[in-house]
Amino acid sequence: MFIVRSVFQLHWTAARLSLGLPKDKPAFLQSLTTGPSCLFKRFRTMNNDKEDTDTTAADVPMEDTNLSSASETSQNSLTEPGLLPGETVVREGKAAIIFPSANEVFYNPVQEFNRDLTCAVITEFAREQLAQRGFRILVPDEKDRVVVELSEEKNGTKDQEATEQPENEQQKEEDSSEKQFITASVGEKCEQGLRVLEGLAASGLRSVRFALEVPGLKSITANDYSAKAAALIARNAQHNNVSHILQASQKDASMVMYEARGKKDRYDVIDLDPYGSPSPFIDAAVQAVSEGGLLCITCTDMAVMAGNSGETCYSKYGSVSIKSKYCHEMALRIILHSLDQRAAVYQRYIEPLLSVSVDFYIRVFVRVKTGQAKVKYSASKQALVYNCVGCGSFHLQRMGKRMSQGKHMKYSAATGPPIGPNCEHCGQRFQLGGPLWAEPLHDHSFVQKVLDAVSGNPSRFGTSKRIEGILSMVTEELQDVPLYYVLDHLSSTVHCNTPPMLPFRSALLHAGYRVSFSHACKNAVKTDAPAGVLWDTIRCWEKSNPVKRERLSETSPAHRILSTEPTLQACFEIREDANPQSRKRHLTRFQENPQANWGPKARAKAGGGISSVLEDKRKQFQGKRKHITDSSQLKDFPCKKFRKGTCTYGEKCCYSHELEGASEQKMD
Repeated sequence: MFIVRSVFQLHWTAARLSLGLPKDKPAFLQSLTTGPSCLFKRFRTMNNDKEDTDTTAADVPMEDTNLSSASETSQNSLTEPGLLPGETVVREGKAAIIFPSANEVFYNPVQEFNRDLTCAVITEFAREQLAQRGFRILVPDEKDRVVVELSEEKNGTKDQEATEQPENEQQKEEDSSEKQFITASVGEKCEQGLRVLEGLAASGLRSVRFALEVPGLKSITANDYSAKAAALIARNAQHNNVSHILQASQKDASMVMYEARGKKDRYDVIDLDPYGSPSPFIDAAVQAVSEGGLLCITCTDMAVMAGNSGETCYSKYGSVSIKSKYCHEMALRIILHSLDQRAAVYQRYIEPLLSVSVDFYIRVFVRVKTGQAKVKYSASKQALVYNCVGCGSFHLQRMGKRMSQGKHMKYSAATGPPIGPNCEHCGQRFQLGGPLWAEPLHDHSFVQKVLDAVSGNPSRFGTSKRIEGILSMVTEELQDVPLYYVLDHLSSTVHCNTPPMLPFRSALLHAGYRVSFSHACKNAVKTDAPAGVLWDTIRCWEKSNPVKRERLSETSPAHRILSTEPTLQACFEIREDANPQSRKRHLTRFQENPQANWGPKARAKAGGGISSVLEDKRKQFQGKRKHITDSSQLKDFPCKKFRKGTCTYGEKCCYSHELEGASEQKMD
């Protein structure tokens, strides 16, 4: 009897594995009639396969569809096996992801650039980490590395071409080529590879792309608190044949990271892309990442970080945001300040590798290390910012000061403030923001490696051209100059015509200062020139493009600025080095809006769909001032300048100077 039972169990196990049936009894009984693994459907499919062998999931080709902007959605769901009614397949990169038609799992096709850039960054990070362990990663279609050095000329000084390397560097490359490396390919499990955690995975699209496009990975944990999302992650892993690398998890993201605080349990890469603010997960993330590990964090709460709610920003990130023209770079520095502050609690510190402001979100890639001595640098890396509400001039005040005394470092409190109670240029008051990260936003050498890889293999990503353009601008930015001015705002402050960008940049270069663009703003002027030099340059430009002084109020910033004679005579003759290489090559630096309503999508909810309340909220007050026929109706709207304390019209102002709450009651 025992022998018969053993033989039966062996036959049953073989049949179950071949048909992909569940192991436990309740699930097996349910699979007989329902679900994508229905036994009766399997028998019908097996009979049909004798005539057409291309209908099985294993034989469906996974095409590398490199899309230019948004992901391609499958038009006919019947061509994909294993789909339930109402489901579609979204293809992005090398992944084919099953999605419910309703909004039950969050997905935004506009963030394809985000996912492409993340794959590129993690690939280069894995290349560095695994090289130390004796591994060499293999990227499909990647040829020999060709260094793309765009910044041949930087502010009047010519850099050496990348091909002219020193002899010692060439010798190191020859020595490394002679070493025997173990190769690691995409889709293969590398036992000594990187452990990756995606804390908020939703459909698992990002994790599936990691498994299919990033070599040298040991495991990927795709976690989501939603049961439907976790089940969808498991299906997508099986659908893309990456279940041997990718494991689905249904837990609170913070708890997953808190449970991995042990040195042997930490993750090499942690990716957090939440809906809104990542602040609830920062404390756990800086503890759960390994020594020298990579943190990839996205923030989409730009209204908070760009100055609309400074008090909310302080409660989330420990920093006060202010409304300014440099708000997008300030948002990057706020999240870096928050990361460094939380890491310092555990004797850890951060090294930013790449920080970008793109579309409606910001994305930072930082390396986390441990060191009690380096943590003491933290105070001197943070700064407060004084921003003039009249002319927009700003000044930074470091939180701490450090001085080298031989082999030792002395730390002390910073002295200040760097300015008086009123602006020396326009006489207006200052706003105080911060503290924020005042050190470089990027690691230039690491960004150059990512740029070289993307430029040498443009067919790898659908957004390769945009990645190349943005990373090119990042390599051209002045790393030691925080924040920037905006040329349009400088000219509008004095009500004069806006000078062309190249003559204005040339004037600063002629004066002996450095200047660059910023990837965060199209007309940004990032320079080490003080505010007085900028206003002298504007004054010189205004003399050839005069402003009607009689229309200026005596208390306005424009009158105060233009009534002062310039001490610097600007030269607007265009210099060759005023035009950077990324601009000369017409790279895709600032992409146009990809589609209508392309911004942040609605939060996923059970049952799908978007609530009517949200739709009404979107339409509320949109274009409210464009349909006004009578100017008297403007009194129904609050004056923005009065709220800031900069309105100079008094009772003659066409907008309301009432309190905001009273104005809203009147509008209702």
